[in-house]
Amino acid sequence: MKDANRYRVLQNPPLGAGGVVVENIIKTYGKKKEVTALNDISFNVEQGELFGIIGPDGAGKTSLFRILTTLLLADSGKAIVDGFDVVKDYKAIRNRVGYMPGKFSLYPDLSVEENLNFFATIFNTSIQENYDLIKDIYVQIEPFRKRKAGKLSGGMKQKLALSCALIHRPSVLFLDEPTTGVDAVSRKEFWEMLKGLKQQGITIIVSTPYMDEAGLCDRISLMQQGKLLSTGTPNEITAAFKQTILGIKANNMHQLLKDLNAYDKAEDAYSFGEYHHAVLKNNYREDELRNYLEQKGNTELIIQNIQPTIEDSFMQLMKN
Repeated sequence: MKDANRYRVLQNPPLGAGGVVVENIIKTYGKKKEVTALNDISFNVEQGELFGIIGPDGAGKTSLFRILTTLLLADSGKAIVDGFDVVKDYKAIRNRVGYMPGKFSLYPDLSVEENLNFFATIFNTSIQENYDLIKDIYVQIEPFRKRKAGKLSGGMKQKLALSCALIHRPSVLFLDEPTTGVDAVSRKEFWEMLKGLKQQGITIIVSTPYMDEAGLCDRISLMQQGKLLSTGTPNEITAAFKQTILGIKANNMHQLLKDLNAYDKAEDAYSFGEYHHAVLKNNYREDELRNYLEQKGNTELIIQNIQPTIEDSFMQLMKN
């Protein structure tokens, strides 16, 4: 798309206590800093907000989370978590944040109960003291409290890891791809749990490669190759997609995609479930498109206007 300005990062609301401020963070790897993981990242998160970092593997999400949880130093830039600087006040931040890494990192040879007691002890608290915060989550795994953590299912490991991240009652919770590798039911249950935590005033920042989860967040940032492409509410981001997008089916979907990408009035075309999505230039005509596709041998054509999704917006932003 030529008008990239309409996809600038949208203005963030004022930041309150308990939020997160990220300003111009840069992080590189390699002896010659040849790999840029984070390229001038800036965004704000309000207290009590459920904020999503949406992007594929390799986008830089984990590097960002490790910086914000004081596990990694940025090359440059500034980050404030719950009012504390991630470099100067790292000890204070570690007592105020909960972090659930993407890879299951609890002790597999300890039981559910032992893992939870261990993390509570580290933060000089107990399961009983903060049980009201985790009870809706913990009751689902409490029947297995004597089972070793390594023997739990993916969904149960997820719930245990979240309970351990919450046991010290953090003000900010970081969840790095928490639903990767779990079944659809567990994914749905997990997001329901996050809604409950949000109601208790906890600021939640969650990263995910799943575009359908973006709509469950208050606001999101779309991230690719270390850059933020756009930030705003899901509705704001999809509303910024101004071009016509069509959902198209035919008898031979492989051939259809080739023909759509060759069409002179199609700016982009890609598979999307049962349909292909085609982004058309403003001067396109549906009758001309249909005639073109039929002349190419496509039959059983279905062409319909559709509303753009977060994934459509992401695909278009990557091309700018």
